[in-house]
Amino acid sequence: MGWRAACKEEYVQKTRFCLLALLLGSVSLAWGQPFAPDKLADDLRALPPESPVEIIVQYKHVPSSLHHRNMARRGGTLQQELHSIRAATYRVAAKVLPDLEADSEIVHVSLNHALHGAATPPVQGYDYMPQTIGANNATSSAGAGIGVAVIDSGINPNPDLNDPATGTSRIVYQQSFVNGVSDATDQYGHGTHVAGSIAGNGSTSAGSRYFHQVTGVAPGARLINLRVLDQNGNGTDSQVIAAIQQAVALKNTWNIRVINLSVGRPVYESYTLDPLCQAVEAAWNAGIVVVVAAGNEGRNNTAGTNGYGTITAPGNDPYAITVGAMKTEESASPNDDLIASYSSKGPTLVDHVVKPDLVAPGNRIYSLVSLQGTLYSAYPANQLPYSAYAKAPYSPNPSNYYMLSGTSMAAGIVSGSSAVLIGLDPALTPDTVKARLMKSASKAFPATSQVTVTDPVTGAQTTYLDQYDIFTIGAGYLNLAAAVASSDVPTLPTLSPIANPDPVSGNIYVVNGSSAVNGSSAVWGSSAVWGSSAVWGSSVFVNGNSAVWGSSAVWGSSAVWGSSAVWGSSAVWGSSAVWGSSAVWGSSSQAGSESLNVSVNGEK
Repeated sequence: MGWRAACKEEYVQKTRFCLLALLLGSVSLAWGQPFAPDKLADDLRALPPESPVEIIVQYKHVPSSLHHRNMARRGGTLQQELHSIRAATYRVAAKVLPDLEADSEIVHVSLNHALHGAATPPVQGYDYMPQTIGANNATSSAGAGIGVAVIDSGINPNPDLNDPATGTSRIVYQQSFVNGVSDATDQYGHGTHVAGSIAGNGSTSAGSRYFHQVTGVAPGARLINLRVLDQNGNGTDSQVIAAIQQAVALKNTWNIRVINLSVGRPVYESYTLDPLCQAVEAAWNAGIVVVVAAGNEGRNNTAGTNGYGTITAPGNDPYAITVGAMKTEESASPNDDLIASYSSKGPTLVDHVVKPDLVAPGNRIYSLVSLQGTLYSAYPANQLPYSAYAKAPYSPNPSNYYMLSGTSMAAGIVSGSSAVLIGLDPALTPDTVKARLMKSASKAFPATSQVTVTDPVTGAQTTYLDQYDIFTIGAGYLNLAAAVASSDVPTLPTLSPIANPDPVSGNIYVVNGSSAVNGSSAVWGSSAVWGSSAVWGSSVFVNGNSAVWGSSAVWGSSAVWGSSAVWGSSAVWGSSAVWGSSAVWGSSSQAGSESLNVSVNGEK
């Protein structure tokens, strides 16, 4: 199924989603019915018997040559070993899939989903990202010595990614996981832009000739370039898993403390079974912060949910820091900033994990450009003109900067912020980084807002109602200055909690006590690092016993998810699958088997 880099804006043009054939049956999501995992993922069950399919097989133990021989006897061929999750990728005929369920060594079999990404906005307005998050006073050495693995379309060398003292590149390691390609440079353009948001030092926009310096958050950080997307933004689950596995292997060599995943695809199964999510958890448990884009399906109303339930994988994993996108509104103050309507909303499908964890600037972000990238060739007008940051006379050379929007950019900014925190205190654990970012996040938002978007192709206008609730903005808006000032240390894990609807009252509760799916959590509960007066007040987030959105809670009884909620019995909480033929990820949806509306204009 379709993977894509999590980078998009207003819907402008149709882009092929590069989906594999998928025939999904109905999957019950009704609360009160236990989730019964089968060895075969649902999207493998109705494939034509003779069709070839690439699968990821998770075993009880790290697969050995014996496991590979057993698969070969079934006609399968080994494609890749994924030892970090006790798995391997094979190419088999679909007719052998039922036989795998009888293999006592096999735990679960998933489709090796494809991934794709594209987005590019026109130039307009100023990028106030550093000022908005309180990073404008950061030193040029912020994040120094911290390795950030960028798993994306590659990173191209750039003066802004060099060490100003030595002139050497801060891209300290490069490797391609694209099949048949050893070149790790960015032929697409997405990864270089994300890398600039993480660690660009603005050296080519510094000095008296410039009135606006374009910088990333952690200009002292080192970058580990792990390329998984080709020149068209395509890749697979197994390539991303292999890259995560390599980041863990190189952790001590390059002090890799953060992984950035500005990519995503629809959720097809529980995070407890999804091999991609299992790879994320392996990295987290190895001591690496994993930051993931939430996705850009916030405008997807195919299932009548107004974009709720559209968080993409692996952002559905409760360990990861999942990031949505905000608009800086062309001002240095965060007080007037608004949510980007395309930013995906929770809860997650299948498991109903509360996501995103927080939001960060992601709209019309200035960063580095790949002049050799497909995005630049397709949208040269998105090149940032010298007049946006330099004084006349202007250089005849191409500008060093480009503008993109989406949760991809927001994730990169949180990855850079994580590197800053760890650079100041290398003893920080992933749990502490996540807790501090969430606790310190700004919680001042309007009740609702509206944005009217004009499609440049059709001229049609659409008005979206933006919400500011836990499923849209999580714990709040990134405030790096406040996170740096925090000294809190969580005493519990910081797994994102589970949202649980009360079938009697219709209210939604956050479950994070001992009976929760993910156990005790320090993120929202009364024993959290910020105590009973936490995120939304003293009557909220008390171990699932107090309604988050009940009639006396901050959102009121007439909220979107009240008794007349937009997700009734056939939607996110209901008994019919959210990815059926008429639901969120079905054949008639925006993420369906034919095409995906990719937005390329940032909101104003």
